Amino acid sequence: MSAALYDVVAVGNAIVDIQQRTPEDFLGSHGIAKGAMTLIEEDRALYLTGVFAEATLAAGGSAANTVTGVASFGGKAAYIGKVADDALGERFTREFRAAGVAFDTPPRPGPPGTARCVIAITPDGQRSMSTYLGCSTLLTESDLDAALIRSGRLTFLEGYLFDREDAKRAFVKAAEIAKGAGRQVALTLSDVFCVERHRESFQHLVRGHIDVLFANEAELLALYQTGDLDQALATARRHCPIVAVTRSEKGSLVAGPEGDMVVVTAASTPAVIDTTGAGDLYAAGFLFGLARGKTLGDCGRLGSIAAAEVISHMGPRPEVPLKDLAAAAGL
Repeated sequence: MSAALYDVVAVGNAIVDIQQRTPEDFLGSHGIAKGAMTLIEEDRALYLTGVFAEATLAAGGSAANTVTGVASFGGKAAYIGKVADDALGERFTREFRAAGVAFDTPPRPGPPGTARCVIAITPDGQRSMSTYLGCSTLLTESDLDAALIRSGRLTFLEGYLFDREDAKRAFVKAAEIAKGAGRQVALTLSDVFCVERHRESFQHLVRGHIDVLFANEAELLALYQTGDLDQALATARRHCPIVAVTRSEKGSLVAGPEGDMVVVTAASTPAVIDTTGAGDLYAAGFLFGLARGKTLGDCGRLGSIAAAEVISHMGPRPEVPLKDLAAAAGL
């Protein structure tokens, strides 16, 4: 196996985040489901973009947030995702490269345009997302850079990409390329509703391709259709060597390949301002640690540090270098 050039190579939905703080009743007034990710069509996207008159924009997407977090830790990261040749696509590419992430997937002539996620952030810090996938799910096997995937210690796959068949095939192909090169493959389940839409496919993928599984508690319970976390973890561990389950203020649980279970305390944060990207940044810290040979406990702690930083302010990316926070924690 050749030396890895990247710590993490991610495959995901390339999305521009359009986010705004809103009062609680704003959700009901505009038909937005609280705390969920709802898929929308272009007309709905245009409507919400219009009513979010004071929004801030940033290049985003779940796996994209993760690899920018890896870069903030001082790691080397690359990304494969589809944008259109429009203003939002140009913005995504520019911001992404500025964050230190390699991104060379060619833009696609529109329409449809670059994907966007309209995020309402209520006073309790919850984010309610309305996502127009645009051209992001038009990623196909031909867009995969096999040499790039082989050059990463870990390939990270975003569950949201499972919403279209062509993208799903590309997703599975990326896993096969990575496994064929002797690399590890990580998957995030992304969202409870995403799990419910693709439960059987996710279960099959975890059984046959995945070395590291990320999920929050609700997602893991949904994957195995049980209300018992211990039972869900036991099932996941039969198929996947490493399972990391985030539990908000309760921290996280990390199940290892030798039957070990690590309980990770949530890192402290001065205030919960915006939970956008918390799971994505947890994955960033964990994957960075794993790529650099850290123990599972330290991987979880790095994830906690990154998640705590990102929820302390608006936006899905760290505002201070995560490598500095890791150094201050002795990691």
